[in-house]
Amino acid sequence: MAGIGFELRRILRRESFVNLLGAYGLAGIISSGPWVLSVLGVMIIGVFSFALEANQVSVVQFLVSVTYLMAFSLILSGLFQHVFTRWVADRLYESRRDIILPNLMGVIWVSTGLSFVLGVMAAIWLMPGTSYTYRLLMLANFVVLCNLWPVTIFLSSMKSYRRIVVVFALGYMVAIVGSIQLRDFGIEGFLIGLLLGHSLLFFSFFYTIIRQYPGSALIRFDFTKRTQIFPTLIFTGLLFNAAVWADKLIFWFVPETSEPIIGLLRASVIYDIPIFLAYLSIIPGMAVFLVRMETDFSEAYDRFYDAVREGDTLERINRFRDDMVLVARNGIYEIFKVQGMTVIVLFLWAEEILSALGISTLYLPLFHIFLVAVAMQLILLAIQNVLFYLDSRGINLILCVLFLVSNIVFTLITIELGAAFYGYGYAAATLVSALAGLALLSRKFNELEYETFMLQGR
Repeated sequence: MAGIGFELRRILRRESFVNLLGAYGLAGIISSGPWVLSVLGVMIIGVFSFALEANQVSVVQFLVSVTYLMAFSLILSGLFQHVFTRWVADRLYESRRDIILPNLMGVIWVSTGLSFVLGVMAAIWLMPGTSYTYRLLMLANFVVLCNLWPVTIFLSSMKSYRRIVVVFALGYMVAIVGSIQLRDFGIEGFLIGLLLGHSLLFFSFFYTIIRQYPGSALIRFDFTKRTQIFPTLIFTGLLFNAAVWADKLIFWFVPETSEPIIGLLRASVIYDIPIFLAYLSIIPGMAVFLVRMETDFSEAYDRFYDAVREGDTLERINRFRDDMVLVARNGIYEIFKVQGMTVIVLFLWAEEILSALGISTLYLPLFHIFLVAVAMQLILLAIQNVLFYLDSRGINLILCVLFLVSNIVFTLITIELGAAFYGYGYAAATLVSALAGLALLSRKFNELEYETFMLQGR
């Protein structure tokens, strides 16, 4: 994420309140854009469709279908999320920019093949009784989404951030307008509109990448070489995304908490609405997360390791190490403070917000729980980001496994306990994982100098 860090530092150097807001606004959109804009775009399609008296059954089926598309495309693309980001960073360090684009093509081909095979299997087994057009559009949307998420990792190495934000907005505007205009064709019309929007996003970003990273070949698969990758990063990306969606999937497929919508796809009305609204509250915290991690912490990190590499005095190395720990601690605290204030404000205005959106206030208890749970997930994400900087791949994998297992176990327990406990399983999983992350990060910092000099000696 060094590229966005440079851009944020440039904006923050212009000391004014407007530029401060600009930096945080840019950070919030860049850090949460790929999924928050997706949620917003789909919600807007649903709201406008209901307002324009589209077939309500088709609208509900569309919203549920898109939710499944988002969930499984994010989980599948988690295979490439961290491992390919690290591979790109290593190649940039080696000044081998010419092989990045060919390997991105390789990732796209692998992603296309995997998503196509899995999508065909899902279309056959999970969508009985649906039209062939619906199945084909679901397959097309799934393949495009699975390719869109890996492409967005290049946001960190591009410098035209405002253009990226504009393209995101344009892509979802096309999806919204297209879906609404084609609403008379039912769910197929909505899916065509969504496919147009996501296709525009993918090809626009890919065009930008081609311009910035001219390649030496059409396609390469260097990122599959065992000597150039870290397998733990493959599982980290996969398991974290699976952990995020685990409680939702359980609620979708437990008969007592869900209902059939289309084919074998089910939805949990009691669970889905408040959780997706709560995820929108993460934007302020994500903005602070990106600014603090990619400016303050990255600078402190560079000072410490530059001092180690250049053979600086032990006194200065210790001071830089203490500065880095302090910056990390303050950054996590600031994220906690900002997201905590956001949660408090939303707690106070939750009833008015739900009423304004036409959502029953019976969702208030779950909405409150999810606001806290999402805040804890953001803290976990910040901790994992620091650990990625420190190259603690094993610790991050442990946290992902803990998050996944605890989310599954606690969610199943709360379902057995009854409706009054819904949501507490996800909240408990994020809390346990965040606390474990803080403990492991603290131990990592205590051992940092020893590990650093041991690695230097190898």
